[in-house]
Order: sequence, then C-alpha cells, then structure tokens
Amino acid sequence: MIDEDGYFGNRVAERYDQSSSPQFQKDVVEQTVDLLAEFAGAGRALELGIGTGRIALPLARRGVPVHGIELSRAMVARMRAKPGGERIGVSIGDFATTTVDTKTDGPFSLAYLVFNTIMNLTSQEAQVACFRNVAEHLAPGGCFVIEVMVPELRKIPAGQNIVPFHTSPTGWAYTVYDTVTQDATCHYIEVSQDGRGEARTVPFRYVWPAELDLMAQLAGLRLRDRWDGWTRKPFTEDSTQHVSVWEKPTS
Repeated sequence: MIDEDGYFGNRVAERYDQSSSPQFQKDVVEQTVDLLAEFAGAGRALELGIGTGRIALPLARRGVPVHGIELSRAMVARMRAKPGGERIGVSIGDFATTTVDTKTDGPFSLAYLVFNTIMNLTSQEAQVACFRNVAEHLAPGGCFVIEVMVPELRKIPAGQNIVPFHTSPTGWAYTVYDTVTQDATCHYIEVSQDGRGEARTVPFRYVWPAELDLMAQLAGLRLRDRWDGWTRKPFTEDSTQHVSVWEKPTS
C-alpha cells in the first residue's frame, strides 16, 4: 500500500532487514563497502535510497562521511535506531529531484544506488533526472555507482509475461513484465501461521546497461567500469546483474 513513505512504510520497514536476499549477507555487504570506500577515498558519499542503513552504516564505520536521500521516514527511523544511525544525515524526498547542500562541506566524491534501487524510479524521465541530480552533487573526478539487475526477459517463455523469483510454503513473489513500457511490477504474497494472507504490489521500471550509459552521457558523466558484481568479476552476456561506475570529468 502506498502512502507518504511510498511503498516502504512501517510494515515493510520493520521486516526489511530480515530479508534472505544475498545482498544482506555479511560477506556481500563487506565486498560492497570495500569497493564504495575505495571510490569515496578521502571524500564524502551520497547514498540514494539509504533505507535502513544496510550499506551506509558499515561505510560510515570505515570513516567515510555518508549523507542519504530517502523518501520513507519509516525506513530512516529503523536506521536511526541502530548504533551510529543518528550520526548520518538524511534528506527526506525523491532522490531523482531532492538536493543536498554542498556549499558548506563541498561536493561528494561518490554517489551510489544499490540493490536495484534505480528501478524504483518508474519512468525514463525520472531515471534521467536522477543522473542529472547526481552529476550536480559530484565533485570533478567523482563517481556514480549503480548496482542493478539485468532485465530478465530471457526467462520469459513465448506468449507469457510473468517471472517468479521466490517460492516457499508461506510466500510467493513474481514479476509481471510489460516489454512496451519497461514496467516490471513485483507482486508479493505472504501467508501467516493462522492462514491469513497479505499481498502487496510494487512498481519498478527495468533498465538496460546501454540505456543507463546514455542517461549518464546526458548528465555529462562517462562510463569508467562495469562488472558482474562487487568482486569485479567481468561483465558478460550471461551476467544477471552489473555494478557500473560513471565518472564526472575533471575538465
């Protein structure tokens, strides 16, 4: 259900960190933070969609000053309740258009979007605006890092438009694709022990690597690196995700 927190209100926020997704595993978080800390260097980092602080908190513990942009106050409240969460600044709003003051502390050396969050912007226009917003916040030589899935259209049988991605005795999740609009609406169904069911739907817009490169070009950024994941494994035609890095030119 959508409210002022978007699709990530209290019910989602209170269970968000319980996810069984690989992105929440300790070793994956460490790999993610290792790479982001390298790109941040001695500068500041801006996380778009900071959520409950899964990445921001360990990155801050590495000594990187982190500021976040987040629409959901419920998610931010969960982060604030964690050790160190109260020390991370957060601007509430849509990360495609919300700005952060860079006059006092200067621009950021790193901005990043992880775990498919770029797809939370459900129009091409909003995704392009996000790149332009980031470019305005980056220092020359600064980098914008995105972790996002490769669209799963190869998994769709001819004549169908649904791809399931989770099944268990108490829950199911699947994505309905529209290949004309690039809409990827995810449906989540959960059944509790008393037999009661709960269903929620979240809209996304899937985006291709080459499309992201064009968005970066429109924002004045250029592709620096693209890997299969945080370990820098080469990106290939069989990769199911990518970590891409765009750089703001120094001149």
